[in-house]
Amino acid sequence: MARSTFDPSFNSLPDCLPIFPLPGCLLLPGGRLPLNIFEPRYLAMVSDALCGPRLIGMLQPRDGITAMGAPEVYRLGCAGRITTFSETDDGRYLITLDGLARFRVAEEIASAEGGYRRVRADFSDFADDLDEQEADIDRPALLATLRRFFDRQGINGDWDAIEQTGNEQLVTSLAMLCPFSASEKQALLEATGLTERVAFMIAMLQLATYERADEEQQPCH
Repeated sequence: MARSTFDPSFNSLPDCLPIFPLPGCLLLPGGRLPLNIFEPRYLAMVSDALCGPRLIGMLQPRDGITAMGAPEVYRLGCAGRITTFSETDDGRYLITLDGLARFRVAEEIASAEGGYRRVRADFSDFADDLDEQEADIDRPALLATLRRFFDRQGINGDWDAIEQTGNEQLVTSLAMLCPFSASEKQALLEATGLTERVAFMIAMLQLATYERADEEQQPCH
């Protein structure tokens, strides 16, 4: 997926990153994530980000509580850059994050003055995230599995648009939009590359399709 000329270079990615823990929400490099911001600490986070590099780290919460009394988060997330924003009359921000690169949480540091959480972000393993991914994926298998999944879920897909979408954009969009569990979305985020992500996605779609079929075959009482 083509990157914007406004995206930062890998070497200019910041060491300190504000984070937005959001359950069931996945951002991948090259993906676009619209967000409705209304909680005061996250309004402060967006305001501060707009004054700087406009980067926010998206992470999923997990079970447990940190030493600081906050919910634990997965140690791998994705940094996104605010590319659009607007203010609403009732005091919200509507923003879009463009996924840039994944990062590991090296450590959590003191919360910002506005109350939002911050981490030391280690991007060192993910320099390739800023480049388009070229991979020989099993596209026919993915589309066939997706068709069966859509049929079972009663979803009408725009197959003309799907067929014309490039591999990376297709896989990224499906990973972000399909109703996978939090742990499944985390597995997709942590996949080493596009080929592995597709293999995970096919398995997840197949499992969801079979589970739906089993539910439909259960007798009514």
